[in-house]
Amino acid sequence: MYNSQFVAAVHALGFLGWFAREIGDYPMPSEAVADSINTNPVVARRLLGSLREAGLVSSQPGPGGGWRLTHKPDEITLREVFGAVCDGPLFAKPPRVDASHCLVGQEVQRACARICQEAQDALEARLGQTTIADMISEVEGAIAYTCPLSRSLAV
Repeated sequence: MYNSQFVAAVHALGFLGWFAREIGDYPMPSEAVADSINTNPVVARRLLGSLREAGLVSSQPGPGGGWRLTHKPDEITLREVFGAVCDGPLFAKPPRVDASHCLVGQEVQRACARICQEAQDALEARLGQTTIADMISEVEGAIAYTCPLSRSLAV
């Protein structure tokens, strides 16, 4: 199960981090970020706005403006990204079912709530161990060969 906002946010942050390292830390236009994550610039700006609210990126308006990371890629965890773009718990609570007459139903609801919370805690712990720099390293071998912008920069 993927959350597309989460994956797009990790992609955008990885894109900003990789290009800041490779070509310099200057503002990246929304259009370039949008092109990288294959979406409309308005959608990219909305996503980047959520990341800005979380303090992960900053924006510079006007000609020559754009977006940049506020921290080094090795200082941004995927848990922070998840928190910035994913609202609410990972597992939605089911509609309240009156199980007062059924002991199994009462216990199943409690057990599911506990197990789902444990799963969310485990996911968040794992995401807290992984940084944007880790993601860049993981995909770095393929970047120079598959990213049209990186080829045009002769990186």
